[in-house]
Amino acid sequence: MNGEFEWNEITFDIAKGVEKAVMPMFGTPEAGKDMGENVSGDVTKYVDRVAENLVVERLKPLGVNIVSEEIGNIDVGSDYTAVIDPIDGSYNFAAGIPVFAFSLAVFKCRSPIYGAVYEFVTGNFYEGIPGKGAFMNGNPIHVRKAERGKEAISFYTRGRCTGLIKKVKRVRVLGAIAVELTYLAKGALDGVLDVRNYVRTTDIAAGVLIAREAGALVTDENGEELRLNLNATDQTNIIAVNDRHLLNVILEEISRGG
Repeated sequence: MNGEFEWNEITFDIAKGVEKAVMPMFGTPEAGKDMGENVSGDVTKYVDRVAENLVVERLKPLGVNIVSEEIGNIDVGSDYTAVIDPIDGSYNFAAGIPVFAFSLAVFKCRSPIYGAVYEFVTGNFYEGIPGKGAFMNGNPIHVRKAERGKEAISFYTRGRCTGLIKKVKRVRVLGAIAVELTYLAKGALDGVLDVRNYVRTTDIAAGVLIAREAGALVTDENGEELRLNLNATDQTNIIAVNDRHLLNVILEEISRGG
């Protein structure tokens, strides 16, 4: 993928390693044990720690920089940076809710060159490759054609933009935004938005690439192209949709200050 590594093979192999290590803990009290705070001030669960340690140990021999949910940045001076969330949806994992995934994106300098999300329960492996498209299990995927008034969105809010609820048909919150972005990419959702100023690059880097390569529009709350900082602490808002009409509806609601 980058002239040095076959990132698709590396990522799938790491994801399967994480799967083997953590799935016996699915839905158990052990998985959700509090291990203290991560670099962003969120609680690190035991399953997060186990998964991250495994991923970091697998990536270190490659000599790439690492940005990860729990430990933050490991800068070794490489042009390449792997941005990882070993368990996106770890609350779901600990609670026995089967919506969670492994997420990894690779950047050369600041440009993404590969992204993948592996959904443990379904076994679906989503990939995004700039200029080549988005794929699920090797098959091309694309956002679905929007149907006015029948939109289904995943919507994270703390009271903002709630008027939007009356303008779409279905509102869902699945608790794993990397997964939700892949669902947008394959046509199972029409939009994914989080306006809590909460998500971090580690949460969304791979999902954003996959969604964009599948034809989605991904912006900030001002409708500008979403740009990701390669760290584990900066928080942002995200709007990802399958067409400009829905984007405009969302931006209008935000502009009203609701």
